[in-house]
Amino acid sequence: MVYSVFKNTVLFSLILIAACGKKAEPTDNREKIIDRNPATTTINVNTEIKTGSDNYEKYLPLLKGKKVGIVTNQTGTVAANGKLENIVDFLIAKNVSLTKIFAPEHGFRGTADAGELIKDGKDTKTGLPIISLYGNNKKPKPEQLDGIDVLVFDLQDVGARFYTYISSLHYIMEACAENNIPLIILDRPNPNGSMVDGPVLEKEHTSFIGMHPIPTLHGMTIGEYGQMINGEKWLKDGVQCKLTVIPCSNYKRDMPYSLPVKPSPNLPNDQAINLYASLCFFEGTNVSMGRGTNKQFQLYGSPYLPDTGFNFTPQPNEGAKDPQYKGVVCYGQDLTNAPRVTRIELKWLIKAYNTTQDKSKFFIPFFTKLAGTKNLQQQIEAGKTQWEIRKSWEPGLEKFRTMRKPYLIYGE
Repeated sequence: MVYSVFKNTVLFSLILIAACGKKAEPTDNREKIIDRNPATTTINVNTEIKTGSDNYEKYLPLLKGKKVGIVTNQTGTVAANGKLENIVDFLIAKNVSLTKIFAPEHGFRGTADAGELIKDGKDTKTGLPIISLYGNNKKPKPEQLDGIDVLVFDLQDVGARFYTYISSLHYIMEACAENNIPLIILDRPNPNGSMVDGPVLEKEHTSFIGMHPIPTLHGMTIGEYGQMINGEKWLKDGVQCKLTVIPCSNYKRDMPYSLPVKPSPNLPNDQAINLYASLCFFEGTNVSMGRGTNKQFQLYGSPYLPDTGFNFTPQPNEGAKDPQYKGVVCYGQDLTNAPRVTRIELKWLIKAYNTTQDKSKFFIPFFTKLAGTKNLQQQIEAGKTQWEIRKSWEPGLEKFRTMRKPYLIYGE
């Protein structure tokens, strides 16, 4: 069945699939570690949710006889032959002519620190060249796309504006449009798909961690988001990409979904992914959110908060080679057993601000980029309650919900 979306007289074609596939695992076990090895993970393939990549019978014909490039990392997996396989290995086994791998922030294997410069290289397993899409090369150059007939995009997003995979998608779509290369997005469930929340980004605060006028949590899959980029003409000069989305089967956005592979080094489990949007605001303050521990985005603290009986000491580890406050005792709060949040929670941020030793040193300029507005910092400094702040978001959220409707595949 073909799903068509009309907006601004533009036709978007989506291949809709109905099949049995991978089951959404329950997310009530908040300590569940998802650091699995796709090469060896055995799964039950006769279950419920099936990702776009799992629906390979729908996209393999589109790749036959073509020179194919792929944008992916360790989250690009396929449920096949009773195991979870890396999409690159799977496509090669299916005799797809892969020519190049494009890797986003954290690299192809997903082990680099946030913001770490990643050099181009070669995949040791397949011998394929890897082009880094981070640092000074966020957008593929024409010569890097030379000889590619079609590009495949398979990355697991977590639904937050500042999670840079959607920014990479923007630049990939722009490059494809400018070079007349079709793009196929293999869609994946959004583990925070039922949440639409937070301040809407203001244009003057656009950056790689916030490129579009959307709230902190957008509640869309990456395939839906690609449609919105096209439909709203957010690409340079209003160009549009020839886009095909291979949707998930048997999925609705309010379904719980436990990721089979961690999407980046500092999001190790379901709890971290659920709390990510709430705690990531601490990146713009003098408070650590657990980088350099094994509970990243599940706790927060600093040397400047009062000792309430809980502390941690960051040390270098995967994804944090030089963590904030390395070797220094931080006091704060452990949220590893906190109930699942259903919105952005500001209470921890406000509490930390109100109890820090010197409020004038709490916020750093990066906070405005994360928030997408100066208002949030000003509201907290003015003593506004979480509820007063949330009320100020409502007009922007309502406008966004209306804007995104034409691009939704899985219902409201």
